[in-house]
Amino acid sequence: MTEAKTDKLILRALRGEVLPVPPVWMMRQAGRYLPEYRATRAEAGDFLSLCYNPELATEVTLQPIRRYGFDAAILFADILLICQALGADLWFETGEGPRLSTVTTGAELAALKPASAIHDRLAPVYETVRRLSRDLPRETTLIGFAGAPWTVATYMIAGRGTKDQGPAHALKAADRATFQGLIDLITEATIDYLSEQVKAGAEVVKLFDSWAGSLKGDDFTDFAVKPAARIITELKSRHPGLPIIAFPREAGEGYIGFARATGADCVALDNSVTPEWGAAHVQVDGCVQGNLAPGHMVTGGEALVRETRHVVEAFRNGPHIFNLGHGITPDADPENVRLMIDTIRGA
Repeated sequence: MTEAKTDKLILRALRGEVLPVPPVWMMRQAGRYLPEYRATRAEAGDFLSLCYNPELATEVTLQPIRRYGFDAAILFADILLICQALGADLWFETGEGPRLSTVTTGAELAALKPASAIHDRLAPVYETVRRLSRDLPRETTLIGFAGAPWTVATYMIAGRGTKDQGPAHALKAADRATFQGLIDLITEATIDYLSEQVKAGAEVVKLFDSWAGSLKGDDFTDFAVKPAARIITELKSRHPGLPIIAFPREAGEGYIGFARATGADCVALDNSVTPEWGAAHVQVDGCVQGNLAPGHMVTGGEALVRETRHVVEAFRNGPHIFNLGHGITPDADPENVRLMIDTIRGA
């Protein structure tokens, strides 16, 4: 590993180093709260066209780095691109979010492409990673990502996002073989997808399990922990030393031991748990990421400053990457992001 890489703050935290000031980035930091993003999105024409345009996807990934100097840039893409690469129809309804053709039967599962066939469709994403690896400032870490199998499967089964992931739970109960087959296919495709991102220049990868919290008991073990462990084990076999962040959102008690069970170098925490709880139960196993409530990016003021300091202080005695407990929302004030960063860095 080069000197430039070993100096990067995110990588130092992921190796377990306790830093005097935590490195910081934000989930969805390239997004609709920034006027420059909205301008580039308009130029692209629609969201999927933006994701598949390496020049414009690189531009929107770089925008928050130029504006704020975050310690990491995360590839601009979407967790559902892998569904399209596997042969599902994918489109976005304005104001309503993603829509997909559904996979609810063994025949529909069999009609999908094999994991090895995803790369032609995803080639523009890999090109974006290559461009970012070249264009980012020397000190900025490049993070690649994918959705975790359970979360991706919930969209493929329901054909859209749902509040309780009910259709996926129903298929899991009614047709376990088809459900398990879909999880296995997504797992293998995710390994190949993230591996190609690393080959293109991603220095860290993150696995987003946004709906992990709806899995309970053995289901959490079977469909959140085991697929993550499979992905992480294989990626580390292919790319020794690769740091991996896992985010089983709203896992609650499931956060405890998640790093040990999966091999993740860092566990990202949502803001349904307190920083003190996270320090006591999760940071004991290594690096944690989080977990300021995203609403503070909207409301700002003294509460933002106070809670930012609270998070920093709670995690001060272990490796910590500062982030929000979930993605920044479109109604956030860009000036509040600046206030958060200045508070973390003591400006």
